[in-house]
Amino acid sequence: MKKLLSIVAICALIASCGEKKEEKKDGFEMNRTKKEVKAAAAEGVPVDMDNDGIGPFKDVTFPDEINAELAARGQAKYSAICTACHMAEQRMIGPALKGVYERRSPAWVMNMIANPDGMLKEDPIAKALLKEYNNAIMLNQNLKEDETKAVAEYLRTL
Repeated sequence: MKKLLSIVAICALIASCGEKKEEKKDGFEMNRTKKEVKAAAAEGVPVDMDNDGIGPFKDVTFPDEINAELAARGQAKYSAICTACHMAEQRMIGPALKGVYERRSPAWVMNMIANPDGMLKEDPIAKALLKEYNNAIMLNQNLKEDETKAVAEYLRTL
């Protein structure tokens, strides 16, 4: 009898070591690759260098050379208020900001920094970004014009 039980146990063990069957579960499943996510994001928010946005800044052009002193002040302000939602090279709550001037005009960026409330209400690019980032609203930090210019100059260094 013990031999019979041993043989049955061994057979059961061998049978259970076979190929594992995968169960399908209901609910959310994420299978998109990083390339697919980037492509989807690119479709939703177009590059627009002609849009100056909504706010006080219009037709802003930067000099060729970066103002190091202004950029240093901008880096300090950025580190204090922007890093909770933005990183230079990685998406977080908000978009990565490295290369932002390849996607947006300087005036648009400065208006977004200084006037996110108005931008999110009226600007089509800001609205598309809001949708892409799960309706995470950029808070108005009430920056003065010189602080906005400093942050904008710092973003050029990323």
